[in-house]
Parts: sequence; structure tokens; C-alpha cells
Amino acid sequence: MKTLVLYYSYSGHARALAQSIAEQEHADVAEIRDIKRPNILKAYVLGAPAAMKAKEWPIAPLGVKLGDYECLHIVAPVWAGNPAPQVNALFVQIPAGKSVRVTMVSASGTSKCQPWVAELIRNRGSVLDAFADVRG
Repeated sequence: MKTLVLYYSYSGHARALAQSIAEQEHADVAEIRDIKRPNILKAYVLGAPAAMKAKEWPIAPLGVKLGDYECLHIVAPVWAGNPAPQVNALFVQIPAGKSVRVTMVSASGTSKCQPWVAELIRNRGSVLDAFADVRG
């Protein structure tokens, strides 16, 4: 199964995990990048409420075609218990018919977003095959 590991990492924790997963799965890897990287104040003061409201922040073109892969493995930071707004922008780009795995990275190793993420992916016509919360 051709797999693409996509990640967003503000601090570097999700990046290291994504690269490790890509090596283990013999997968391609692509970074979700901000069009304009927020400073730390904006990331936390505005980013946390945006994450809680499932808002999207603009991301740069991925440089890969999601349709070329059968499996998408998304590695993302947890902001206020939810995916970062940049990751929300990726979720709405997922094409139908994909196997999707999501790994959420946080200091606590917990999030509260699995039901919402599963529903969003299902509404896109894809299947959430795996979801994990990891400490990182």
C-alpha cells in the first residue's frame, strides 16, 4: 500500500515522530507548512481557540498529490485538546477512498478529538483506520 506521512510541527516534536513513522512504513513524507508561520504568541494565544473551534489556518501547497496514495498517515500536534488549525486545513483536502491514520502528539499524550476527526474523515468519503495519542 503506497503511504504518505503528512505532518505539521510547530516545535519539532511531530516532525521527528513523522520521520520515524515514514522510515518504519517505507513511506513518502510531506510537511504541512504555514503560508505565514505564526509567532509563538499568535500560535498559542490565537491558535488554541481556533483549534477548539475546528478552524482552519491557510497552508502552503503540499507539493504532492494526495490522490496518488492509498494511505495517508497524519502526524499532528495537539493544541488545546484538538488538532492545530493548519491540520484542520489538511483534513478538508483528504480525497475520498483513502485509508487514513492519525497520530496526535502532545505533552500529555491525550487529546479529545478522535470522534470529531473520525467523523470528518468519514464525511470526506475515507476511513479512519487508526488513531493514536502519543506523548512527545
